[in-house]
Amino acid sequence: MVTGIDVHLYNVKDFDRALAFYKAFLGSEPTTTMPGAWAEFELADGSAFAIGKHENHPWQAGYDIMFAVPDVPAAIELVRSLGGTAAEPGESPVCHMSFAQDTEGNQLVLHHRK
Repeated sequence: MVTGIDVHLYNVKDFDRALAFYKAFLGSEPTTTMPGAWAEFELADGSAFAIGKHENHPWQAGYDIMFAVPDVPAAIELVRSLGGTAAEPGESPVCHMSFAQDTEGNQLVLHHRK
């Protein structure tokens, strides 16, 4: 029986490049690391996000983790400055958001609930 999600994980092509991106994007050091292979970050809400380079698991883009951010336009600027891409902000009845990609091509959403 599933009781929750322990970690959201993106497989990466270039571990060091992805690690630099996520350390700056998340504003923290990983809480668990295996050099060149795994880095896990505990987020302020207690959830966890990780990157991994798995030689026996071919890379494919991860799809849309919605990262909660306090300021979507500022997050867009940060992602772009770190070598990722981010669309101009959009709005729905319940949130502000931008669809983005990290340096590896993994899709993410910069998301702020109203």
